[in-house]
Amino acid sequence: MSLNWTIDPEARLITAVADGNVTRGDIETLLDEMASREAMTYRKLFDGSVGDTEMGPDDLLVLGVRFRQFHALGPMGPLAVVVPDDKAELVARVLGMLAAADRPMRVFRAFAPARRWLDSLAK
Repeated sequence: MSLNWTIDPEARLITAVADGNVTRGDIETLLDEMASREAMTYRKLFDGSVGDTEMGPDDLLVLGVRFRQFHALGPMGPLAVVVPDDKAELVARVLGMLAAADRPMRVFRAFAPARRWLDSLAK
């Protein structure tokens, strides 16, 4: 799997790191785990700085539907996404789907500032 994560209930923080080609299945597995652990309200840090994907429009559409289904269930936790410049277009599409949720959300070019921002939102 090219997506590894930790879910820390004490810190109410999910950290996911992409390393290699991330598939729709990888994202769906993460979403299933977040849902089963009732972690949707946790702060989320997605580090895609060294990851990649070959997902096409159909994959993104399916994921968008899942994201919106979760948003309809209740509040979502803040989201920080770390990406390199060459992935900005793809991430913009995905974030457009995620923007439907009423939550703080920011894109960063490095991990440390993203983590500091999320930590500033800890309750």
